[in-house]
Amino acid sequence: MRPAALADRVLYRDGLILVIDKPAGIPVHPGPGGGPNLESAFDGLRFGLPKPPALAHRLDRDTSGCLVLGRHPKALRRLGALFARGQVEKVYWAVVEGHPPEAEGRIETGLKKLTRGTGWRMAVDSAGQRGVTDYRVCGAAAGRAWLELRPRTGRTHQLRVHCAALGCPVVGDPVYGGSSSGEPLQLYARSIVLPLYSGRPPLKIAAPVPRHMAGALRRLGYDEIVMA
Repeated sequence: MRPAALADRVLYRDGLILVIDKPAGIPVHPGPGGGPNLESAFDGLRFGLPKPPALAHRLDRDTSGCLVLGRHPKALRRLGALFARGQVEKVYWAVVEGHPPEAEGRIETGLKKLTRGTGWRMAVDSAGQRGVTDYRVCGAAAGRAWLELRPRTGRTHQLRVHCAALGCPVVGDPVYGGSSSGEPLQLYARSIVLPLYSGRPPLKIAAPVPRHMAGALRRLGYDEIVMA
């Protein structure tokens, strides 16, 4: 991604942090084989500081939405402590196949990484790390549902595995059982709440609905005017 294009996706900026609207389809950092990645464009986000910002957390390659960056080491330490203590409130929206048995609830499982051949995936396993996700159905139609997901832990692929465990895999998820209709992954980081400054209200930042999810969400009841 070109640095200038990434600068246009800044949702919030102050002296400590940036929150950007990560595009879907690009990893946040280079993998073992290199290739295009978001970090390579961070130099365009210095905004007068001597060094580029760095990731405070991660989103999967095909997940878009709110991504938090620290602008210097002090900021990264503060953000790291907030994430580690579970004080960051994250909300994701997903379009899933099927409908959960309840209108809202909690999914709590062990999650463990399985490596087979040249690939890997996460699996529900009682011996794995504890993963907790709260969900709420926001709309449903034609065999699909729009879920609001609130992860209470930060395990790899947690939301995708938990939706599949609920019997409602995320549309466009080829790994955990979503539809094979060629649609992109229908999951994005809708908003984030950061209690970053003592004595001030928490920062609340939301990302706009990505273009590749807009049609599906409208069919499930999403209204841009009402939700604005």
